[in-house]
Amino acid sequence: MDTVKQPPRLTISHLQAVSNKQSLVVSWLVNHTGLVSGIYQIQISRTENHKIIYNKNVSVASADLDKHTWTWTSDLPLECVDHSVRIRHFYNQSVPSPWSNWVTNYGAKVKDETKIFPLELVLREGTSAMFCCVPPRGVNITSMAYNKKKHNVISIGNRVKAITVDNMTIPTTFIKVVLLSCSDTTGNIVHAWNFISFPPEKPRNLSCVTTDMETVTCTWEPGRKRHPNDRNKQTQTLQIVNSDQAPISCEQPLCKFLAVPQLEEYNISVVVKDQLGEETESYSFNISDRVSPVIQWDRLSPGVTDTTVSWIVLGNLTHLGLHCQVTTDPYSITFLSCHNESGHCKVKLEHLLPNTHYSTRARCSVNGRLWGDWTQPVSFTTYPLVTLDLWRRMKQLSDLHSRQVTLLWTPHIVGTAATVNIRGYTVQWLQEGQNRTEWKYRQTQAEVSIGPGQCDFTVQAVLHTGSSIPAHITIPQRDDRENHPVEKRLNSGSASGFSLSWEEQDTATCGYTVEWCILGSEVPCTLGWVKMPEGNSTLFLPARHFKAGCRYTFNIYGCTENGHRLLEIQTGYSQELKPVQSPILVEPVQSTSSSVTLEWHYDEDEPAHPAFITGYLVTVQDRPPGHTANVFSVSVADPQKKSVTVEGLQQSYEYTFSVSALTKVGPGQAASITIRTRANYSAHLPKILTPILLLLCCTILLWPQRKMLTSGLKEIFSYPAGMHIKTPEFDSFLDETGERLQSHRVEECISCDIEILNIRPPLNETTTQIGPELLNTPSSSSSQSSLSSLSPSCEPLQADYCSQLATALWDTQTLQETTCIANKTYFNNMEEDLHEPLQVASSEIPDLNPLTVCRSQVVSHMVTSPTKHCKYNVQDEAEHFEL
Repeated sequence: MDTVKQPPRLTISHLQAVSNKQSLVVSWLVNHTGLVSGIYQIQISRTENHKIIYNKNVSVASADLDKHTWTWTSDLPLECVDHSVRIRHFYNQSVPSPWSNWVTNYGAKVKDETKIFPLELVLREGTSAMFCCVPPRGVNITSMAYNKKKHNVISIGNRVKAITVDNMTIPTTFIKVVLLSCSDTTGNIVHAWNFISFPPEKPRNLSCVTTDMETVTCTWEPGRKRHPNDRNKQTQTLQIVNSDQAPISCEQPLCKFLAVPQLEEYNISVVVKDQLGEETESYSFNISDRVSPVIQWDRLSPGVTDTTVSWIVLGNLTHLGLHCQVTTDPYSITFLSCHNESGHCKVKLEHLLPNTHYSTRARCSVNGRLWGDWTQPVSFTTYPLVTLDLWRRMKQLSDLHSRQVTLLWTPHIVGTAATVNIRGYTVQWLQEGQNRTEWKYRQTQAEVSIGPGQCDFTVQAVLHTGSSIPAHITIPQRDDRENHPVEKRLNSGSASGFSLSWEEQDTATCGYTVEWCILGSEVPCTLGWVKMPEGNSTLFLPARHFKAGCRYTFNIYGCTENGHRLLEIQTGYSQELKPVQSPILVEPVQSTSSSVTLEWHYDEDEPAHPAFITGYLVTVQDRPPGHTANVFSVSVADPQKKSVTVEGLQQSYEYTFSVSALTKVGPGQAASITIRTRANYSAHLPKILTPILLLLCCTILLWPQRKMLTSGLKEIFSYPAGMHIKTPEFDSFLDETGERLQSHRVEECISCDIEILNIRPPLNETTTQIGPELLNTPSSSSSQSSLSSLSPSCEPLQADYCSQLATALWDTQTLQETTCIANKTYFNNMEEDLHEPLQVASSEIPDLNPLTVCRSQVVSHMVTSPTKHCKYNVQDEAEHFEL
């Protein structure tokens, strides 16, 4: 069995600490025994006790066959504690060699004051870092803080303390630093500063150009912008890889260098480097394809509708084939080629607007591959241009061979860049071979008398600067034939304006002209017109040019080579309004018992109306006393009909009639009148004639029996036998009784109720005594017997009257009656007023026999004043007379 010889011990030749990167670089020598393999075990320990913190197998490849190098990065700053390294080698990946000796990198030695690590280093944003405090011997760390915020401490060895901070961010303070603090048992607090930043970014959009084939300029996008106080300063270096030139230091993000003679293809690299890392970007190009010409303005000459511009291309680039662009604002682009050996290029910009501000720019390219930068814009203003919109009005004079033409024109100045000063106008006309000219100083109309033949007019504006386009119009010869244009009424559907349309005419070879004017105005209106091109038979005129409630007439002319001919007349409103004028009612008004006929005057065709009159509205309102008025309407659809008969009315009623003109938007102001219908006497004739006819018929039928009817009626309406009412005797009795009672006390009462009773007693019953026994007081037997003999009795009615009783007797010739006068309300106070019976002698009433008295006590007095009410009830055959 073969025995494997143990590999020799390795020796660490060099251990280097890179503090700013917290790295240990380990180097060892390789023993060329033929048993060498690439597997090594490396251990790293901390503190003097050699606490193992790293133990791994690594495979190391090196270009140097005699020496291997390996780098380890620590999470703890190397200054905090001692770090030791040892290594061994595996033979055939199984047999290890003996460990090498420990090689130590010693930490910081502190004597007097506590120190903090790392110190004033640039740390990477978004990473984690460990910070440690190393105190002197005999001193212990009590706390640690990061940006004044305490963290949990970690013990590293016997004296060293550390903290871990995760996900560090760049401070928002002016200086981008973080503060570390350590407190120890002596009461001292130590501070340290570190910086937070970010690593460089890879250059983006790297490109190179040349303007003259001599100098090359390379640019790129640097990426994230750094704060001016960032301590992590960057450096940029450009290297032409396919040349032996030294690296070129650049200023971010631009680098310039001289072109290498005879070199067409360039391979370059740009390296961006700082304390946290570096980035590299490469770029290749052909210098002939990266030419960006630079131009310089030479001259600019504006016109009315065009402008000439020229420029010079810097550098000797004409042999490469230049192409240029010129743009104007408002936007337009002109392309041209420039083959001038001197580099002078010129172009004419056309289709510009007169009197308008423009600005122009230019740029050029070699073979159209790469365009140079646009030049700074140059401004200019085109010259003004004036055009005239010419129209005419014609009037036939009394002389049939003369016509008066009024020329009207409106100057149109294109653009608003500058104020155009028009000196005046020249008016020329040609008729029958005679040419005449007239000067108008700033006037926009002219009146010319011409003959019956055709006449051509030309009007042109005269300017201080710029030009004017002459306007032409032809007046046709006088035509004696009747011309009947089509007349239309426009619908005013909305307030937006007029929508005109007309039938297109083949004879209108040069378009149409629409003129309009306000109808019904007191002063002559300002004529307006619009010219339309050939083939266009519709026109919309916005409402802002017109006044609501005004009637406009539109004359549509067709343009021919011999002048304009009237084709149509259209009338309408931009917006119809309610009429203001009310109709005038005709009086007197014709009326009957059931109808009223109204008539009125109204000029429905008056142009001053604010709308077309479409009819009339008649409103009827009755006026019944104590009831709600009833209203109904009658419409008249024909605006020329100015009368209406309202039927179905009631007789002898008052009605209010209102008449108003109707338009599309509603009724206008109304004219009102109140009329009472007549009485219908014919309606009462049946009621009157019917009883008359019936009576007449009855008379005719009963006339033969008239004697029998007369005797029967006499028996019905005559007094009964023996009944005689003596009214004068009754009146005299009342007067006599009143005089006898004047001496008695007057009692105030509201009313008196006096009962007068006529009785026919038996002849054998007579009574002459009237006493207080009637009021249930002690009395003689004779009086009682007389009471019982009264038949029938007079029962007084109870009423709210004063307590009085009056009884009087008077005689009758036949002694068949007994008269009793009684105040029925007197019984209440009888005992207080009467204490002795009143005897009436028969001599005082000589004709009374026998005398029958009511059951009431004879009155001792009678009320004479005041008496508010007296009620008389007179009865015969035991009737009652009430006063």
